Amino acid sequence: MLLWFQDSIDINMNSKTATLIGLLAILLWSLIVALIKEVSTQFGAVGGAALIYTLASIFLLLSIGWTPLKSFPKTYLIWGAFLFVAYEICLSLSIGYSQTNRQAIEVGMVNYLWPTFTMVAAILFNQQKANFLIIPGFVVSLLGICWVLGGEQGFDLIGMANNIQQNPLSYGLAFLGTLLWAAYCTLTARIAQGVNGITLFFILVSIVLWIKYLVMGGNGFIFDWSSSISLVFAAAAMGFGYAAWNVGILHGNVTLLAGASYFIPVLSAFFAALLLSTPLGLSFWYGALMVCVGSILCWLATKAKS
Repeated sequence: MLLWFQDSIDINMNSKTATLIGLLAILLWSLIVALIKEVSTQFGAVGGAALIYTLASIFLLLSIGWTPLKSFPKTYLIWGAFLFVAYEICLSLSIGYSQTNRQAIEVGMVNYLWPTFTMVAAILFNQQKANFLIIPGFVVSLLGICWVLGGEQGFDLIGMANNIQQNPLSYGLAFLGTLLWAAYCTLTARIAQGVNGITLFFILVSIVLWIKYLVMGGNGFIFDWSSSISLVFAAAAMGFGYAAWNVGILHGNVTLLAGASYFIPVLSAFFAALLLSTPLGLSFWYGALMVCVGSILCWLATKAKS
């Protein structure tokens, strides 16, 4: 009864429906930066993240369900859990610790370097075949981030350095998260053996965050309609996003979903600017587009024939 979502996709699921559900995941993930920022503003960076992942874990239990521990390859259970938990903490706290809405959007953009780094890692460690496009793709992605962080001046290394110095923790966590997620994706492809550990890993993220919150001497929360709605939407976007993506990649058009996912940086910035009432100049959008183009080039590079 609890697994209503999982049961529904197992019955008469066709590729078109599954692909639409996968595209819904992309939409949900595009809302995450804005929603995490909203929740962290109301409940604090650590407390807000703990609440989000706790509620998201419940949503995942209801949708995907629980995978028995005995099903996990031991290596994946240890390293997969470590990398996933570390990444999600870096993601949520990098946004939560941001000092302004603009900074939260920039931090989110740094996080979206992960497709590029994932492709590079797959080439280096998984013997993924690639062609020359990997080099311009990597360079264009990095230049895009420099463009975003340079402010209204565009590509400005001094301006970028000054920007990062205003909040090195948030930008550092975002970049570390990018590397961790690339490592997780690369490792999972080799050792997961088809096991889906998302529900367990989300629960572990929430446990670690609650421990941190208690160690910090966190106080109780004050809930009102506005904060509660933001929390539910953030947890739903996070939890159901993973559930919907799982449906899409298992039953849908993987090529279409992979291509569409590379536009998440632009979509995320658009929704964040809208929901956080933060105008972004042309320079930012040029940089965001460069990140997307660089990621797509890296993806095309891996389509090289053996």
